[in-house]
Amino acid sequence: MTELAAVKTALKTQAVETPSWAYGNSGTRFKVFAQPGVPRNPREKLDDAAQVHAFTGAAPTVALHIPWDKVDDYGALAKYAQERGLKLGAINSNTFQDDDYRLGSICHPDAAVRRKALDHLLECVDIMDATGSKDLKLWFADGTNYPGQDDIHERQDRLAEGLAQVYERLGDDQRMLLEYKFFEPAFYMTDVPDWGTAYAHCLKLGPKAQVVVDTGHHAPGTNIEFIVATLLREGKLGAFDFNSRFYADDDLMVGAADPFQLFRIMYEVIRGGGFTPDVAFMLDQCHNIEAKIPAIIRSVMNVQEATAKALLVDGAALADAQRAGDVLAANAVVMDAYNTDVRPLLGEVREELGLDADPVSAYRRSGWGEKIAAERVGGQQAGWGA
Repeated sequence: MTELAAVKTALKTQAVETPSWAYGNSGTRFKVFAQPGVPRNPREKLDDAAQVHAFTGAAPTVALHIPWDKVDDYGALAKYAQERGLKLGAINSNTFQDDDYRLGSICHPDAAVRRKALDHLLECVDIMDATGSKDLKLWFADGTNYPGQDDIHERQDRLAEGLAQVYERLGDDQRMLLEYKFFEPAFYMTDVPDWGTAYAHCLKLGPKAQVVVDTGHHAPGTNIEFIVATLLREGKLGAFDFNSRFYADDDLMVGAADPFQLFRIMYEVIRGGGFTPDVAFMLDQCHNIEAKIPAIIRSVMNVQEATAKALLVDGAALADAQRAGDVLAANAVVMDAYNTDVRPLLGEVREELGLDADPVSAYRRSGWGEKIAAERVGGQQAGWGA
C-alpha cells in the first residue's frame, strides 16, 4: 500500500461524535438567540445528526446530555437512532443547573446535596445500560469564589468519594471520562481545574477511569499537545471535547481560533498511538449565531483536515532530523505537512465512500434546512434560556 493510500484508509476510519445540545438553541450568559427549525426533542436532534453523518460519513454517534435529553424509553431512543444510521454515544451528566448546586454538587458541604448529585450520576449509568453507551462523561462546575469559602482538602475528599461510588457502578465494558476546566463558573478555585487533578483521580480509581481533554479548557498559552502526549504515554487519554476559544471561554467551532494547534494535537494523537476507537473524538460546541447543522458539518471537516495533515508528516524524515539535531529540518518536516492543502485529498476520500466531495454545499442543496424551518413550528425548542 502506498503512503497516500494508507492515509486515505486511515481517514476513512475516523469518527467524530456530535453533541445533541449543539443542535439546540444556545448562547452566552446574556442571551440565547433562537433559530427556525431547531429541534424540539431528542428525536428531532437525531434527525439532524443523521444529516451530518449522511453528508460527512464521519459522524456515526451522538452524545446525550441528561436531563436535556431525558425520555421515558431510552431503548426506544437508541432504536430510533439506529434506524437513522446512528448510535447513541457518551452520556453527559448535568450537576450544574439546579439551585441546590449553588455551592457545588458532589463536592458540596451538605451531604444531602452530594447524595442528590450522586443519584443523578448513577441514573446516567442506568441510561448507559439502556442505550448501550460505553462512556459516562463527567464535568463538574464545582468550586469556590472566595478564599476560605470552603475547605479545599475536604472538597477533594468528597470528590474522590463520589467518583469512587460511580466507578463501582460501572459495567465491565463501560468507562468514566473525567473532564476538567481551569475556571468558570468557579472564579477562585475549581475542584477539577486541570489535567493533573483529573489524572490523579482517574489513576486512583482504576483502568475504567480516563481523562477528557477539552481543547477550550486551558489557560492561554498552554501546550495542549504536551498534555495529550503525556496522557497517551500513561494510557489515560479517553476522549477529546473539540472546540475553540479566542480568550477565556470556549465552545466555538473546533479549529476556528488556532487550526495549527489542532494539527499539532492530532499529530501527537497519531504519534502516540491514540488514533483508535479507544480515544473518542467528540465535539463539545454551542452554535449561538451560526446555522447549526452546517456549523457541525464544518467542524467535522476541520477535524478531518487536521488529521489528514498530521497523517502526512514524514515520520522517517522527522526522526532523522531529530537524531541529527537539525532543528530547522525537523521543523520544516512538520510545517510541510501542515501547509499541505488536504481538501482535494479529503474530497477524493469522500467520493470513494460514495459521498459528495463538498459536504457543506451538498447539505445546502438538500433543502433540509428549509424543510425543518417549515415543519418545526410550535412547541418548545430545545436549548436553555438566558
